[in-house]
Amino acid sequence: MISSETLFLEAKALLCDLIACPSLSKEEDGTALIIHDFLVKKGIQTHRLGNNIWAKNQYFDSNKPTVLLNSHHDTVKANDSWTENPFIATEKAGKIIGLGSNDAGASLVCLIAAFCHFYAERDLPFNLILAATAEEEISGKGGIESLLHSNEFPIIAWAIVGEPTDCQVAIAEKGLMVIDATCTGKAGHAARNEGINAINIAVADIQKINAHAFARISDVLGPVKTTVTVIQAGKQHNVVPDTCTYTIDCRVNELYSLAEVLAELQGIVEAKLVPRSMRLQSSRIDPEHPVVLAAKKLGLGTFGSPTLSDQALLPCPSIKMGPGHSGRSHTADEFIYVDELKQGIDLYIQLLTL
Repeated sequence: MISSETLFLEAKALLCDLIACPSLSKEEDGTALIIHDFLVKKGIQTHRLGNNIWAKNQYFDSNKPTVLLNSHHDTVKANDSWTENPFIATEKAGKIIGLGSNDAGASLVCLIAAFCHFYAERDLPFNLILAATAEEEISGKGGIESLLHSNEFPIIAWAIVGEPTDCQVAIAEKGLMVIDATCTGKAGHAARNEGINAINIAVADIQKINAHAFARISDVLGPVKTTVTVIQAGKQHNVVPDTCTYTIDCRVNELYSLAEVLAELQGIVEAKLVPRSMRLQSSRIDPEHPVVLAAKKLGLGTFGSPTLSDQALLPCPSIKMGPGHSGRSHTADEFIYVDELKQGIDLYIQLLTL
């Protein structure tokens, strides 16, 4: 059995190594190699698909259900407001500062530590699969989705997705659908009363979208939220534009499918609506699921998450939980508290023990 202090020190060192290696989405080769080598040095048989690294527990038994421990090792681009070097793990005032430290490096290394803790146990009531995945920040098809479609990857019964949640448990997560809308008018000269202004059509659409309320309101995730975030029209001042496009960001609760939301919006606007993707569905786990009950026994709170993660791509029940605070993600001088690392490892192990 690996001591808790060893698990912590190894996780901390691994986090620092990951921070020091740039890993933008689709450019995670270096961090994939770091994670691979870390596991191999511990005697763990490791698999790689693209920039995804995964491993099974030593005594994997196909007759038992399989639990997935998943988090990602890609990051967003560092913004210009950093005062520390984003690619150096700077430790000060009880913090580890560095790009990806909070989102989601801390969750990832804590899940790896928990996996190592259980790896060689013979009598686990379930199998464990660790998956350190790529392209989460862009919901790319080369991330967890590619593993799930691999013939080598086992069927998953349920999952823990590591993201910064203050170690509270997200039991539901809103889905995401981005819609491109196109309004079609008729071109004309701006000085004369001619043409049909596509901007006016779009303005009327947007007013309808803003006023529209979806009837089904989730007790965990609240209402469906639709926000027009981009609008474009016209090329010169004296021509009435015949086309205006706008973009709708839709955050969908678990009471609607993405197709239902799309159809309802199409019914109230004149624009032609085309979704960019229908992959990122909402999710919710049964509040009586054993992992949720275990979380409650540990005194952990539950909530519905408005932000997206790899949960949206999982075909099984899952929770989202991890050390760190969501509000630090994608910010300058992103950090994780050292004590949060210790807490994350401990809680993941306790969740899988109860």
